[in-house]
Amino acid sequence: MTQPLSTRTRTRTRTRARALVLLLAAAPWLATAASTAPAEPEAAAPLPTRPQLSLALAQQLAQRSAQACAAQGREIAVAVVDASGQSLLQQRGASVGPHNLEAARRKAYSALSTRQATLALGRAARSQPDTAGLLQLPELLLLGGGLPLWQGGHPIGAIGVAGGGGPEADDACARAAAAALGLAA
Repeated sequence: MTQPLSTRTRTRTRTRARALVLLLAAAPWLATAASTAPAEPEAAAPLPTRPQLSLALAQQLAQRSAQACAAQGREIAVAVVDASGQSLLQQRGASVGPHNLEAARRKAYSALSTRQATLALGRAARSQPDTAGLLQLPELLLLGGGLPLWQGGHPIGAIGVAGGGGPEADDACARAAAAALGLAA
């Protein structure tokens, strides 16, 4: 005479049966996966390449802008940022106030961020209600002297000049450097 199975035994038997059914159902797939050679990885799409602003080029920009302002009897502070807005170079003439280093950096950042010369942008922001809000952004400095740098139709960075005797003079020195190196828009 057979004795009835306990609830515990019945549950164990059902669980094992389910596991066996799942294993049998997956067997054809497992066999195929095991016998197939690993697939070659797909070739990644090539990353876009764009011109980049090097430290050597940033140094040339600083030298050219300093020369342009020296021809006007002025020393300057100059900053150059790369396409991501990070500082590549900052330098200041001995007679230029230390605050001008930060002003030059912010002018360069502003020109890069807006893709516009800061002299024109600042004038527009002060005269047009539609752009007046730009004056309130803490990182932007909308005074002349910031100029975006272009190569092959792509922005590669920006230059900022400060301490050269006013917005127009700062702008002229930045433009002279960019034009001399073929980086003006």
